[in-house]
Amino acid sequence: MEALKQELKEKIIEVLNLEDISVADISDNDPLFGDGLGLDSIDALELIVLLDKNYGIKLVDPKEGKTIFQSIETMAAYISENRTK
Repeated sequence: MEALKQELKEKIIEVLNLEDISVADISDNDPLFGDGLGLDSIDALELIVLLDKNYGIKLVDPKEGKTIFQSIETMAAYISENRTK
């Protein structure tokens, strides 16, 4: 699961063009939205595409994303349980 968390951090930085942030800056339990990384609703859409493209996970309920995208930890756990790729 540690490798998946590392991969997620790298992909989030790449996909969202977070130029001023490194993998080391992102803690596994930091909130991704609000006070944590400060992501917004556009970023949430990018994360949904990332899940679909990289892990074969299709989110149909946007409210589901709110739970999944709380932190790297919650994303990694969800991907581990639901990935098809």
